Amino acid sequence: MYLSPCKVAGIYSKVELRMSDLIREILQTTTYRRLDVEAVLDPNKHSWCSFDPEIGYLPRNIVLQDGMDFCRTTYTYELAGQRKMVNYAGQPCRINTYGDSFTQSQQVSDDESWQERLAAHIGEPIRNFGIGGHSVYTAYKRLLRMEAGECSAEYLLLTIYDEDHVRNLDASRWIRTQWNDRDRPRELAWPLHGLPWVHLRFDLSKGNFVEVPGFCQNADDLRSLCDPDHFYQTFHDDQIVRLFALENGGEARFDDLEAVAEALSIKVNLRDTDQRMAEAAKLRRMYGFKSSEYVLDSLAVWAEKNHKKLIIPLVYSEPQVINYLKGGERFDAVFVDYLERKKITWFDSLQKHKEDFADFAITPEKYIDRLYIKPAAAAVFGHYNPLGNAFFAFSMKDDLVGWLNPKPPAYHT
Repeated sequence: MYLSPCKVAGIYSKVELRMSDLIREILQTTTYRRLDVEAVLDPNKHSWCSFDPEIGYLPRNIVLQDGMDFCRTTYTYELAGQRKMVNYAGQPCRINTYGDSFTQSQQVSDDESWQERLAAHIGEPIRNFGIGGHSVYTAYKRLLRMEAGECSAEYLLLTIYDEDHVRNLDASRWIRTQWNDRDRPRELAWPLHGLPWVHLRFDLSKGNFVEVPGFCQNADDLRSLCDPDHFYQTFHDDQIVRLFALENGGEARFDDLEAVAEALSIKVNLRDTDQRMAEAAKLRRMYGFKSSEYVLDSLAVWAEKNHKKLIIPLVYSEPQVINYLKGGERFDAVFVDYLERKKITWFDSLQKHKEDFADFAITPEKYIDRLYIKPAAAAVFGHYNPLGNAFFAFSMKDDLVGWLNPKPPAYHT
């Protein structure tokens, strides 16, 4: 049952709805640094991304020491914005891929991406518009942008990673990632990957999700967030920052969060202090799933209107794969139920890993070590190594070939 703000105030007693000390500590710790921001804004400085006022940032050419065996990897981008196409690059392209770093194929060089492995095999090019760290919603916004131009394609793959759902809600993902990684030394410039972007929130007055513009419309807006006081004033009452603080044991008001949970039929109890951290984490996760459902509902309508064919590949972090291989429940069952209910075409890499693992007599951890790289440089999470990208490509191959009409050159009858 939703309580009014007046009734909720009684729950807090001595807290009296003040923002917690933890929120202040989180925001002071994660305030953008001037040297990191200037690296993004200056095209002559070493940075893996450049500022974009709508979707936060776009990738740019760089060599990073972030690959397997801590090797250097090469990231090169075409003028239109897709990652360098190697196989069949001069031929017409009917497949575009969108998503986060698993779409981008972060931590491998251009020709080692899963798109290039698939393109080499099926005999036709595949564009890669992935951007490390992006959400389902910002990937959707990039898709709309690119499909309105000369790189438009008939077949669209929107890859969703297990954390992408909650990123839809972040006004600045940087706050969460840097707080969780706050003990790492920061002597030199640090690769930014969570600049303010367009995001989603559930509007209680309208009864639906709404788009919230990013806080930075120009470079000066971004620079202003290097001031700790301004950074604090910008984010201290942000709904997701408050929810993140509750998840980490802090205090914050949650009257609106309770109302959102009730409106979305999410059963949580934020009033029980013993359970609040776990319940806050649950709410953020389920809120994220609901926001992704909103995105895909919107995308499905757009795709039908524009005669596009859509497939949603799901990809997962090492912990999620290991948990599933050990017999654990999949954390996104409610989202999978949504895909099935809506009859959205999707690809399940989690199940493909389970089928592949059955051929091995090793531990899930050993199995994963064959396919993933540990995080480095701009990568907050570990990604597929070249072997992992090949696995992902060929586990998807039959679905992709069956989807394409006419069949790709390698499968012409």
